[in-house]
Amino acid sequence: MARLLKEIKDDLSFIKSHTLQPQWYKVLKIFILVGFLAGYYYLFGFIKAVIFFTVFMFLMLLVHLVYRFKTDKFQKSWLDFIVVKTDEGVKAKSIGKFYYAAIILNAISSAIVSQLF
Repeated sequence: MARLLKEIKDDLSFIKSHTLQPQWYKVLKIFILVGFLAGYYYLFGFIKAVIFFTVFMFLMLLVHLVYRFKTDKFQKSWLDFIVVKTDEGVKAKSIGKFYYAAIILNAISSAIVSQLF
């Protein structure tokens, strides 16, 4: 359990410190998700919104874990995740088309699954 908590803390510190997106963009993504969930709740009800959110978060966790594994804890480049070596060590430089396509695909999949129930 201590190892899992350490890994979670490592990931959270990476998310806070990476320069792939400006800080305002990270906050904007949270507001977009909350706004989307509010609209989904308004249109389809509480249960479908909860199912959507649960499925979406699970799928995004899978995307995160795949990126984490393939990039050796975000230390090497893979697909659209690019890292560069600097004097301070390895620094994330960019993430792009595949990552954002995965978000859209996960949102669509989550909407389909939530509508089946």
